[in-house]
Parts: sequence; structure tokens; C-alpha cells
Amino acid sequence: MQIFPPYADTIARAALLATAGALLGGLGLLIVLPFTAHVTRQDITVEQPIQFSHEHHAGGLGIDCRYCHTSVEQSRFAGIPPTETCMTCHSQIWTNAAMLAPVRRSLAEGDPIRWQRVHRLPDYVYFDHSVHVAKGVGCSTCHGAVQRMQQIRQVAPLTMGWCLDCHRDPAPNLRPKEAIYDMDWSAPANQRQQGQKLIHDYLIRTEGLIDCSRCHR
Repeated sequence: MQIFPPYADTIARAALLATAGALLGGLGLLIVLPFTAHVTRQDITVEQPIQFSHEHHAGGLGIDCRYCHTSVEQSRFAGIPPTETCMTCHSQIWTNAAMLAPVRRSLAEGDPIRWQRVHRLPDYVYFDHSVHVAKGVGCSTCHGAVQRMQQIRQVAPLTMGWCLDCHRDPAPNLRPKEAIYDMDWSAPANQRQQGQKLIHDYLIRTEGLIDCSRCHR
């Protein structure tokens, strides 16, 4: 007499297929997940304590990046402007604007504005703004057209593969020094030729750019 009914084989096969599908699906999810916006934070708008508009300041008023990000040429970090930088203008204009009340309170109380970081790399990644700027990488290459952003967001994935693509072939992304902070810059028709010349002019040693120790120290 049979212990299992005739349909038991069908159930067993279905269970095996479901288990294999779940394992493959889980593996696929682990492979894809690091490249999703949930992990890379690409195109995600971060809520800030004050709705600062790069579109207005950098685009409309044409304020140079270095006016606020003062350490971008000398330091690993571009720097976040202190409240005093904001008040160099706003002590004269829009002095009573309601949306700027946190700025005035920050100055009066000596308590820095708690800006939320938008572009965040893992702690084990070494990145230096000053080196990239000195070697001809413009702001918009990594940060996008911030002069058209009402609220700043991360437009590049900032993954290791994305960085390595540039390190393997930097020529398409290099600019002359006078165009580093030009947010409307676009590559000329002869960018490949121009980029190769800039590699020579900037003394970029391309053979070591993809060494692990370049970014992981």
C-alpha cells in the first residue's frame, strides 16, 4: 500500500523548483542591489534644515562654487560654508525673510546649521577634491548641473565601477583650468585630442590610476 498519494511527486518537484527559484532570485538581488538607488542614493533628494537653492545662487546669481566651498582646492573636502558666509549677503538682503530665520538664529546662538550630507562615500574610500580639481576634473563632471537644481541631489552613482571608468580613461573628462568651475561647460568636438593633451600638461600618470591603493588606503 502506498504511503504517499500520487500527487506527492508533483508537490516535491514544485517545492524543489520553488527553492531553486528563491535561491537564484536571492542571489540576483544581492548582485543587483548595490547598483540600485536605495544603495547608491542616486537622484535622491535629501531634506535639509533650510531649502537652499543652488539654482538661485549658482545659476541665477552666478556665484562661483569656491565662494561657499572654500577648501575645494586645498583639501580632501570641498567644505560646507559657515553661517557667517551666508550672512555676508543676507545681512544686507532678505534680512527678514521667514525661510532664513534658522540662519539668523544660527548666527545669534553660535550654533552651526546642521546640513545633511548628499554625496557620501564609504569610510574605506579615500577621495581628495583638491587632486581632482588640480588635474582638470570639473565640478559638474561628478556633481551634475547643480546650477539647475532647486534642491541638490546626487546625480552620479559614485560606485567603484563608475570611478574606475574615469581612472582607466580620464581624457573625456578633463578640462582646461579656466573651465573647472564653469557649470555650463560641455566637451568640444575634439575632446579626445584635447584630453590627451591635458593628461600630458597636468602630469597625470595614468598607469597607476587603477591601483587599489589609489583609493583604498
